[in-house]
Amino acid sequence: MSELSVRSTPIGGGALARAAIAGELPAWYPPPPRDADGWRDRVRDVAGSASQAWLEQLAPAFGGNAASAAATRLARAASQGGAVVTTGQQPGLFGGPIYTWSKAVAALALADALEEATGIPVAPVFWAATDDADLAEASTTWVAQPDGAAELRMSGVEDEGRSMADVPLPDLAVELMELARACGSAADPLPLDLVRRAYTRGATVGTAYVELLRGLLEPLGISVLDASHPAVRSTSGPLLRDALRSASAADTAIRERSAAIEGAGYSPQVAVVDGLTPVFVYEQDGRRRVPLTEASRVADSESAVLGPNVLLRPVIERAILPTVTYVAGPGELAYFAQVSALAAALELPIPMVVPRWSTTLLEPEVIALLERYELTVDSLADKHGPERDLAARLLPESVRAPIEALRHAVATQTALLATATGTDGEALLPTTVADGAERDIARRLERLERRYRAAVKRREEGTFTDIARLRGSLRPGGAPQERALNILPFLARYGSGVLSDMKTVAREYADELVGIIQAARSREEAGR
Repeated sequence: MSELSVRSTPIGGGALARAAIAGELPAWYPPPPRDADGWRDRVRDVAGSASQAWLEQLAPAFGGNAASAAATRLARAASQGGAVVTTGQQPGLFGGPIYTWSKAVAALALADALEEATGIPVAPVFWAATDDADLAEASTTWVAQPDGAAELRMSGVEDEGRSMADVPLPDLAVELMELARACGSAADPLPLDLVRRAYTRGATVGTAYVELLRGLLEPLGISVLDASHPAVRSTSGPLLRDALRSASAADTAIRERSAAIEGAGYSPQVAVVDGLTPVFVYEQDGRRRVPLTEASRVADSESAVLGPNVLLRPVIERAILPTVTYVAGPGELAYFAQVSALAAALELPIPMVVPRWSTTLLEPEVIALLERYELTVDSLADKHGPERDLAARLLPESVRAPIEALRHAVATQTALLATATGTDGEALLPTTVADGAERDIARRLERLERRYRAAVKRREEGTFTDIARLRGSLRPGGAPQERALNILPFLARYGSGVLSDMKTVAREYADELVGIIQAARSREEAGR
């Protein structure tokens, strides 16, 4: 293990995702098997229903190094009646946030656990959604700096609704320089070398993303499929045309399921859009959703280049790959409640989904700072809380005691004034006058205390720089680390072995999911 601490963290998510994880919605989510026998049956069923030529059809989309550990593992699964565990993500700048990689590692750990438990070859596959058109998502990433977090943003690209596979990269020399600065004195030059080779003039947002992923994931045994590759579009084309021909039934199914989700007290993750099918058509000026009124015409057009929307994508993936299960983040888990209805309407296999593993990466310096200031990762979720509490703790007793004495005196004396009476026993003024005076003085005292705290902050500049450092590493831009921070500086400083360390920690999660841990406990209890 490297010096970097890899810690498992709760995945989080909204109410619908949490209910799915708890297994409370079996009508919308096929329940995962609970033990090795159940998973073995699942793997055999999936492998048995898949096209025997699935890898031959999709091999060009996997590209990469044919001699890599990933290609070897995938070929073994295809030739020996095996299956795959999938996950995926749309492009992000320089590989995107940490969760891109923790999802990939989770798929690898689960594939390892399934292969061990079932004795059947299982390969991990990362579905690189380069056909996605979310330029905003693909344009930014965050890096930690000594004085906080910095956002790197790709500029000079217009959002024209094109897929990321078709959007040329602008000049990223400045952003690459900032990324290198965040890497510091890199112990491992490989991550920066890979990103510099991938993010060059002539590449697109999608091709650069895929090249970087393959450079780091293939040595681990994770295959990367380029979703916009002609081999994927050719293989999925007949299914997408069938989806257009069944568009009315699909629309009804999605509407009914969305209504059921709302009726159960949840919010559908994907809003229903009137008059549109779940299929995109790619044209010269970008992509667009096929209207219901055009569904039959586009389905009959042999030249139309088609792709799935977010709900149809898992259905198509399951249909063209022998996917045992998809490893999903909380947002994905939520929309799979609608995916199952769409799959059933199209009479295609319903994809199974399991929650991904989640992590926080802690550098030794960050751990030391947390301990020094008695903070936790969760406490940094409060936007100003740690700084406020720290300033209060640092406030000297020579200031704190007089202010507290003043507060007590004001409360006590204004209470006496509120009840003051004249010689005739009648109140001299309404009690609201004294109450108002107390509030006014309290506000003045609060302002006075803030000024003393500000003075403390100025004198303790190093302390508050430390807190900024913690925020930059653990809450960049106010978001959880995994959802924003780029992983490449971690890999550069601590070595590419960090991904292997992540897999080691994720394996316990995978063993729990597959039932290996439960089986071991049962054997241990039986031996007592």
